[in-house]
Amino acid sequence: MSYLWLKVLHVLAVISWMAGLLYLPRLFVYHVDAPKGSQQSETFKVMERRLMRAIMNPAMIVAWASGLAIAWQQEFFSHVWFLGKLGLVVLMSGVHGWLAVQRKAFAEDRNDKSHVYFRVLNEIPTLLMIGVVILVIVKPF
Repeated sequence: MSYLWLKVLHVLAVISWMAGLLYLPRLFVYHVDAPKGSQQSETFKVMERRLMRAIMNPAMIVAWASGLAIAWQQEFFSHVWFLGKLGLVVLMSGVHGWLAVQRKAFAEDRNDKSHVYFRVLNEIPTLLMIGVVILVIVKPF
């Protein structure tokens, strides 16, 4: 029974984390066009900070903790599909970290990236998520 509740917690955390990973770069796309110091820019800063601190960071921590607990409980560490998934999640965590760096740059009015950069960056979590879902559901290895 605890396995099922742990899985529920993991899925909810992953959904929340992915929502943030997909939404934050989209906010950056629009933030790029806001004049520095404007009310619009300041509003984006608040939205970005709250998204990162209140949703994305806690969701990532819970996703990692619950995922590792499931993997330990179910002895997934010897499965190749799981190691592939783990690698993709490490990359996703790297994207999360890079988004945090970009958020800080916006907060300090020193962003030097274009809206095109953030549009491309916005696709990376989607591609990683597709890989994770395929590995978890299909287990090709």
